[in-house]
Amino acid sequence: MNTYNINNENFKNTPSYTNFIAQNPSNGYLKIRAYAASEAIPISGLDIVVSKIIDNNKVIFFDGATNESGVIERIVLPAPKLNTDNQNAPSSTTYDIEASYNDINSTYKVNMYENIYVIQTINIVPKMNMVSGGF
Repeated sequence: MNTYNINNENFKNTPSYTNFIAQNPSNGYLKIRAYAASEAIPISGLDIVVSKIIDNNKVIFFDGATNESGVIERIVLPAPKLNTDNQNAPSSTTYDIEASYNDINSTYKVNMYENIYVIQTINIVPKMNMVSGGF
């Protein structure tokens, strides 16, 4: 599997990407909120990678870190158009979120919809080191 950044012009011109964009011509918006202690302490500097596997290629749509408030605002991601004639659940596109902070890593999946602002909360639980006879 190859990994591409969304800004790679060579990948943007491939049939894989042009087909993906044809199926996802709109945008959805993602906000990341990272906290510890049941959302009491914001986590600054949490590394976030938002990606999607497209035809066996990992495509990175966003790579960045949370601000001092533990937030990344408005990550724009391709999403399918809403079909207002459809009685079923709206179409969405699923992305992978990889979060890492020091030696703590976690992954999430998020569905993006046209013109919808999705908020993904990430709760960081610090690892405890056990020492003989105590914590």
